[in-house]
Amino acid sequence: MDEKEIIAFLTDRYAIAAVVAVILFYFTVRGEKRSANIVVHLARVCAACALVFATSLCARELADKLGITVINPRYIDVFQRVAIILILMREAFLGINRFCDHLAKTSGDATLGRMVARLLKAGICLCAMLLFGEYLGISFAGLLTFGGIGGIAIGLASKNILGNFFSGLMLYFDRPFDIGDWVKSPDRKVEGTVVEIGWRMCKIMTFEHYPLYVPNEVFSSICIENVGRISSYRIKLQVGLRYEDADRVQAVTEGLQKMLQQEEGIDKGQTILVCFNEFADSSLNIMVYCYAQTANWNRFMQIQHRVYLKIIEVVHGLGADFAFPTRSLYLEKDDDSPASPAAVQP
Repeated sequence: MDEKEIIAFLTDRYAIAAVVAVILFYFTVRGEKRSANIVVHLARVCAACALVFATSLCARELADKLGITVINPRYIDVFQRVAIILILMREAFLGINRFCDHLAKTSGDATLGRMVARLLKAGICLCAMLLFGEYLGISFAGLLTFGGIGGIAIGLASKNILGNFFSGLMLYFDRPFDIGDWVKSPDRKVEGTVVEIGWRMCKIMTFEHYPLYVPNEVFSSICIENVGRISSYRIKLQVGLRYEDADRVQAVTEGLQKMLQQEEGIDKGQTILVCFNEFADSSLNIMVYCYAQTANWNRFMQIQHRVYLKIIEVVHGLGADFAFPTRSLYLEKDDDSPASPAAVQP
């Protein structure tokens, strides 16, 4: 076959089909980010498959015409099947990503979208291996045998990895926290905002702005406080009055109770408690217990700031004052006169 015949062959119908497929594929890929229409996906799949078929036919015809023995028809068939499988998987993954992004936006739950996406992708990979393994020369019985014997070996060799994997599944189904939640653990030095929930570990951004990676298996053995799901923040403190203000304790208690009832940031539907509850070493303690009417931490801090300032106003307005630690020392004299106490501040 001379040079002219090769050129004429390359301009034959297969080459034209390949050029058309490339052009169509290019324009459909350009619209990938602009449209989520299923027609775009189907057009892209058809174009890519046409390109694969055209390339395979050209390679097979060239091998036959030129007598190239290196290009084995079996290799061409394997390439064609693998390429088509990868194209279908890629388009399926893109469709899953778009569906799960839409699911996360409509439901407002980013964790749900990621969970569904990963489960669907894992299911597609498993189905592709089982369904198309026969076409690639991998027997179904061999896959099952490998899954049985190899599964035991892999399980023994990667105990921690599998433990993290199944713990990650439990995190998805139990949902102790979601992406964006503020979590902390009294058992470990873990506190921050959940950024990512992976198959093996979770990424938590601490308030020092460095990422903290926690294996999923850790969450099965520790306590987690999900501050992000709090319904309302609590204000609880001790107001210590001087012992010389003992006759004003009742008035201060009633004044603080009235102040909390009038404060707009306090939740009136929950417990509001102001009571004298302790004779301390240097003070008469009054407990103030209430809830802020917000689940936002920034607003809670503003409400608490306002309440603290009003507590100072109430105490000082009733002629009382706050106690501070003091001690009384009794000094003995040589003339056996009674000792006089002297108040000493620490």
